[in-house]
Amino acid sequence: MNARRRATDHIVPAVVRRDAQAGERLLDKAFAFAFRGLVYAQIWEDPVIDMAALEIGPDHRVVTIASGGCNALSYLVANPAQVTAVDLNTAHVALNRLKIAAVRHLPGHDHLRRFFVEADSEANIAAYRDLLRPHLDEPTRQYWEGRDLVGRRRIGGFGKGIYKRGLLGGFIGAAHLVARLHGVDPREILGAGSLEGQRRVFEERFAPVFDRAFIRWLTSLPVSLFGLGIPPAQYEALAGNERMAVVLRQRLEKLACDFAVSDNYFAWQAFSRGYGRAPDAPVPPYLEAANHAVLRERIDRLDVRHANMTDHLARQGDASLDRYVLLDAQDWMDDGQLTALWREITRTARPGARVLFRTAAEETLLPGRVPAAILDRWAYSPEQARELIRRDRSSIYGGLHLYRLKS
Repeated sequence: MNARRRATDHIVPAVVRRDAQAGERLLDKAFAFAFRGLVYAQIWEDPVIDMAALEIGPDHRVVTIASGGCNALSYLVANPAQVTAVDLNTAHVALNRLKIAAVRHLPGHDHLRRFFVEADSEANIAAYRDLLRPHLDEPTRQYWEGRDLVGRRRIGGFGKGIYKRGLLGGFIGAAHLVARLHGVDPREILGAGSLEGQRRVFEERFAPVFDRAFIRWLTSLPVSLFGLGIPPAQYEALAGNERMAVVLRQRLEKLACDFAVSDNYFAWQAFSRGYGRAPDAPVPPYLEAANHAVLRERIDRLDVRHANMTDHLARQGDASLDRYVLLDAQDWMDDGQLTALWREITRTARPGARVLFRTAAEETLLPGRVPAAILDRWAYSPEQARELIRRDRSSIYGGLHLYRLKS
């Protein structure tokens, strides 16, 4: 059985709803197939907000879903005792392990920046061959030296623009094409010069596109958002009682208008398909020059596992973990999966533990779905949740929720 087939076999149980109707299950299986390769070359949750909410301390053991790895690496800046990143997707595991090797073995920050900020230099391919490949485990080497569905060598992405690849990279590329067909250059936002200018560009150039009949029809199809990593179950939560075109317009408006592009690398990824090239362009904390020395010093504290979060927690001791980051994975889960996850979180949580997660919808999804005997052990503030999501620069989620273990 090849690696791609094994990846799908791991993802299907996490995505396919057991209690769904036949048509919904078919859509779930289609998403699982799409999700088996690289989805996120960059994670789309804001690590600065994560670290502020989690208040990570030097004795804390953190467990997180890996995704593209930017956040797991960035948490090291907060000086935790340990970070464990788990993921079902073999491509994400390989990307995280490549990033760890790059921090350890590339000569300095300039090389790290070229590899993951510019990410389109042939010098990166030579650096992989000479400096990184000898330090990678065999599954990671096989992944990067293998070929994608269109026959391209995967490591070649770092010579031609890795952020234009993967499921999300393809989706953003398609969105740029649609925008240009409607006479809009997405990069206009990046040259607006001020928050006022960003809003003017959005309202005059971007907003009218969402009123087009074709866009309303296209976004009404759950499969159209597979490229955002949104499975059918999450599509329904994201849409709520609104047209999907309306919801997407609102989320894009926040990304385009609520934060200065000079301080928001998510805007650069969305509107230019990569990071800015200027020395002061915004990047994730793990790629900032000021953090390179401590990142390198602490990189051995990060461990990456190919595993389901609940299964991983089940192998940990009682009261052994302090911080949990679930991304948006719970949007995919049924009540039984949520209960199993929170049972393990509660069992493994040390006093003062915190759990952070995002949801497509605005409200937390736990009440009424996780038994009160478990959920009542955790404190939650709706007001704090609203403040956290307001500050989240990635702008694509409806809710950002923090739970604290009661004393």
